[in-house]
Amino acid sequence: MVTDTAFKRSAWKKAGIALLTFLLGVALDLLGARLASALRLPLFLDTVGTMLAAALGGYIPGIFVGFFNNMLNGITDYTSTYYGAISMLIAVTAAWFSQKNFFKKLPKLILAVLVFACIGGGLGSVLTWFLFGHGFGTGISAPLAKQIYQNGLNNVFLAQFSADMLIDLMDKLICVAIVALTLRLLPQRVYDELNFFHWRSEAKSRLFAKDNKAFRSVSLGSKIMALIAIAVFIISVGVTFISFHQFHDAALENQYVVGESISRVAASFIDGERVPDYIKNGDKAEGYLETKGHLYSIMRSSPDIAYVYVYKIKEDGCYVVFDLDTDDLPGEPPGAVIDFDSAFDEYLDDLLEGREIPPVISDETYGWLLTFYQPVYDDAGVCQCYAAVDISMPRIIANEQVFMARTIALFFSFFIMLLVCGVFLARHRIVNPINDIAKAARAFAYNSEAAREGSLERLRRLEINTGDEIENLYDSFLKTTEDTVRYITEAQEKNEKIAKLQNGLIMVLADVVESRDKCTGDHIKNTASYARIIMEQMKKEGVYADRLTEEYMQDVEQSAPLHDVGKIQVPDAILNKPGKLTEEEFALMKTHTVLGSEIIQHAIKTVSKDESGYLKEAENLAHFHHERWDGKGYPKGLAGEDIPLSARIMAIADVFDALVSKRSYKDEFPFDMAIGIIREGVGTQFDPRIATAFLDVQEEVRKIVESHREHDA
Repeated sequence: MVTDTAFKRSAWKKAGIALLTFLLGVALDLLGARLASALRLPLFLDTVGTMLAAALGGYIPGIFVGFFNNMLNGITDYTSTYYGAISMLIAVTAAWFSQKNFFKKLPKLILAVLVFACIGGGLGSVLTWFLFGHGFGTGISAPLAKQIYQNGLNNVFLAQFSADMLIDLMDKLICVAIVALTLRLLPQRVYDELNFFHWRSEAKSRLFAKDNKAFRSVSLGSKIMALIAIAVFIISVGVTFISFHQFHDAALENQYVVGESISRVAASFIDGERVPDYIKNGDKAEGYLETKGHLYSIMRSSPDIAYVYVYKIKEDGCYVVFDLDTDDLPGEPPGAVIDFDSAFDEYLDDLLEGREIPPVISDETYGWLLTFYQPVYDDAGVCQCYAAVDISMPRIIANEQVFMARTIALFFSFFIMLLVCGVFLARHRIVNPINDIAKAARAFAYNSEAAREGSLERLRRLEINTGDEIENLYDSFLKTTEDTVRYITEAQEKNEKIAKLQNGLIMVLADVVESRDKCTGDHIKNTASYARIIMEQMKKEGVYADRLTEEYMQDVEQSAPLHDVGKIQVPDAILNKPGKLTEEEFALMKTHTVLGSEIIQHAIKTVSKDESGYLKEAENLAHFHHERWDGKGYPKGLAGEDIPLSARIMAIADVFDALVSKRSYKDEFPFDMAIGIIREGVGTQFDPRIATAFLDVQEEVRKIVESHREHDA
């Protein structure tokens, strides 16, 4: 048997293996994606770890790897989180394929590749289409989709879908090949260690064993609360994470629109023909101050605008045309030369040529800025300068932080509300009903008909009406209990009838013996009464009290009439001889003990062991009721407590009744004389403790004797 310590050590080992499988799967997914990106391959390779973890460990490790891989990728590209369901579906499929040995046979491998391609490429393409609109986008499959579209498939969706399927087909072919090769090379022992379902079934009986308190100490309510908390937390974190990125993207997009619009407005106020004059003469140039006023109005139109300025771009730097003062920084005078920020290096050629450039994010001399450059042309269409607008990124971040704080506050509000509501509903609709059923079942009393009916009524009063499986469980349990109570009642009634029939048969058999022995009369009935009185007194005095259960006492009393059953095989001439028996006749008479034992032993063989209790005592009574405490009795010559307890009790009852009863060979003894003979036999013929108990109730015995004598008279 495995010890608790060994089992816990094994459980920790298996938990470590499961964690290792999970980490290995996540690492392979990330490594595969980075490798495909570094080699500029038109592939993803980001599900090889998910498929391998599912194939090795089963559904749970595979699903966790798929989920967390998408969450981790979502840190740098939040759109990856949208594809978590696709990855988990691939994990479930891979686990099922592994159980059905799809990775070990070539035809099934080909089918597996097609199925995975349909999930990753087909479903992924449809999801992308609905998430990001009806276009080719900028993904891995975009170039191929454009080629397919241009070569005759004049439907954007079908072209994109076809490209996604083709690329994913190649991607999943490589992933499936890696998984199949790994499973082929992996030793069976290692596979068995990694397989989550394999060891889960072995550990189940120990893990949930009734005496395993370490794994059974958490209540159902706590488990439900933990599950609700974890589920709400994961969902809330996911929603918050995605909401933040959506807000971030929306904020940037809004700033792009604002920055581009403002830069165009700023450019519209500048006369390209006068730019050289503005640079040379500044405030003295015609229209300079008026234009500068317009630019100030533009800068003050939004708190997000950090700087508004106009530069003429030349080889040696940026020549100031307009540079507006701010609260923190005075503007440079017209004609001043400003060095290029390194963030604009890749666009320098475009700026020198007067072409438009995209917005630029920089964090250098003037802080963290989102800059928009709008070219200003003269009448000849030559770019004379750029109107520039800097949007403050810290203000965007501050807005995002405010949004995040509000979202988290809402998250905790909903978290607490959902947790409390979930726990309340779980407690009142699941936990409490189950506990009520369990308590009613545990307190159910079967010891009497009244107790059973009372317990059944308490169970009915629960009236569980949850309208779900709990109510079905309650109804089924109630019906089963009602049926059980009914069956018990019926069984007890039948048992009582059988017991009466059994006792009747015993008495009939005893009467058969009596009818042959004319001297015994009511001997068998009297001895049963004496035996019961003796046992009750013994129990009262604490004599062999541990043995004298009610069941034992009932067995002895019921079987007492059979103690002389062996006489049925003793000849009538001996049984009813009026004089003293000869030695040969007495020897034959003594055989009734052995003969009685054999008769009852034969009866014992015809019944089951559970039903032979009273017959066992009947056999003891028949066989040993003529044994003596001092060992001088018959048929075995047993002494002391070697004689069965029931036979020692019967020895006193049998001798006493023989003394006070009339026999063919003697008259009845007076009661006091019979009591005196019993007293003389204490410690020699009779067990002293049992004989003492008998002598202590001699008044009750006297009543029985007198009652029978009056009846006989």
